[in-house]
Amino acid sequence: MKENIRKGCRDVWNAFMVDGAMFCDGDIPLCPTTATTLPRDMVTWGEAKAIYDQCMATGDVDFHFDAFVCFFLDDWKFDGRDGIWFDYRRTEQVLRHFAGVITPDFSTSQDFPKPWKTFNTYRMRAYGYWLGRLGYQVINNIRWGTAETYAYCFEGIPKHSVVCIGTVASGLRLVRNRLLFEAGLREMIRVLEPHTVIVYGSANYPPLRLLHDAGVRVVQFDSATNRRFSKIGVADE
Repeated sequence: MKENIRKGCRDVWNAFMVDGAMFCDGDIPLCPTTATTLPRDMVTWGEAKAIYDQCMATGDVDFHFDAFVCFFLDDWKFDGRDGIWFDYRRTEQVLRHFAGVITPDFSTSQDFPKPWKTFNTYRMRAYGYWLGRLGYQVINNIRWGTAETYAYCFEGIPKHSVVCIGTVASGLRLVRNRLLFEAGLREMIRVLEPHTVIVYGSANYPPLRLLHDAGVRVVQFDSATNRRFSKIGVADE
């Protein structure tokens, strides 16, 4: 638990989100898996906002949508000054109408500086911990980059739990990207030993065979883009 935080710093990194949290050696907060059931469906943050706005416009202010909200989107669509990190009150107003949340997918791209990748990992766990403390059904998203991110990208996630990964926008059609993805996936399996992995996007890429070989249950959901293409008979992934 963090104590003695200077008042002027609290709003910069949302210190309230980690009130009462336990921390790993690398100062990443522990984010418990609070979900007691697996998602029946998944929608992106963009879809969730559209559903919320439509229901509010029709006066259905107490609606419930039986899907988990995920953030497998370009960062600019959910991050930034008007995004979920700073406008967390508005975000929570939307999320409360859904069945659960996959923790935000703040990017850890290989061309990002290490401090930013570490901070984005911190933000994933802090946001998930905060939502779990508010009573949300939370499942941890895992995002890794190149090998140096392994030192922190799995921290704060319970072992032997259900986790989520996204294969959208990962460039897995290219062999060089598959090798990078497979290396991180192998390390995730070794470190966390998850019993179930939720895959948002295609689970047909060769690296995903590692999960089956390790006896891990795979639960797959089509991406929003693939669902749209499926309606017109075009395969995207």
